[in-house]
Amino acid sequence: MNQLSLTEKIGPNYMLLELVGDVNSYTISELEEKIYRYIIDTNVVLDMSTVSSIDSSGLGIILAGINDGEKFDTKMFIMNPSDAAHYALTRTGFWNTFNIIHSVTEVSDAM
Repeated sequence: MNQLSLTEKIGPNYMLLELVGDVNSYTISELEEKIYRYIIDTNVVLDMSTVSSIDSSGLGIILAGINDGEKFDTKMFIMNPSDAAHYALTRTGFWNTFNIIHSVTEVSDAM
């Protein structure tokens, strides 16, 4: 596939980015730009339910977004990671670093 489709949805205290496809070094430029743009002002939710694969570049962008959120007092959330995304996230050894949620309603609860 080697494509990544992004859909943006605005919530009351978050920006939801729905990811469809592969998150890798060939496809992350738009994702990286959007995460960095939004994490400054609001929480970012990555819906990863339809992610086919994720490589170390994709994981690096997510971890950088989490770190940037701490600087700006916002948070990055991973919503419903697919099996492939879950596998990649657990392999990092940082599973507890990721804010895993099942619904955007959990964003308010985590603040």
